[in-house]
Amino acid sequence: MERQPAADYSHIIAVTNRHSFDGAEDPELAFLTRVREVLLLRPRALVLREKDLPSSEYRALAEKILPLCTGTALILHSFPQIAAELGLGLHLPLPLLKELATAGPALLKHFHTVGTSVHSEAEARLAYMLGAGYCFAGNIFETSCKPDLPGRGTDFLRRISSAVPIPVYGIGGIDETKIPLLLKNGAAGGCMMSGLFSR
Repeated sequence: MERQPAADYSHIIAVTNRHSFDGAEDPELAFLTRVREVLLLRPRALVLREKDLPSSEYRALAEKILPLCTGTALILHSFPQIAAELGLGLHLPLPLLKELATAGPALLKHFHTVGTSVHSEAEARLAYMLGAGYCFAGNIFETSCKPDLPGRGTDFLRRISSAVPIPVYGIGGIDETKIPLLLKNGAAGGCMMSGLFSR
């Protein structure tokens, strides 16, 4: 039987969700095992989106995952001090990015990269003006994470991608088969959470 080529994940940013493994016998072990499996796919980056953790637990988790990220950028979510201390990228909700940038634009230089999530062209332009190096735009398709929210579609993605000179990644209902469509509409790629971090 002819072997199928492996899917290309180089345009995908993996976004974690450890709560998918809450019912496992050892939730942390199950989550870290999945992180290892996802990293073997060679995504462009891994966003550690465990923002509900206390900072000490979040840092401990980041320090466990960082050595696994050979060839894949690790981006922390909502913990600027930890990201700065570890020399990693940082993803912030737009209001928090605005707070950080207003406190002092030089603060953004402490991070390998800084990104945010946007839901309109105006937000994308603001993110760029504040110093974001990339943004997530969504939700593009309907998603199980937000079942009552209709997808905004690829026209929305094209408008966001055209509005700013930084990489834009579609988020919401994305899997590897949709990446060519995202690229065709001006995006740098897409983000996957449920497709990678569900049991």
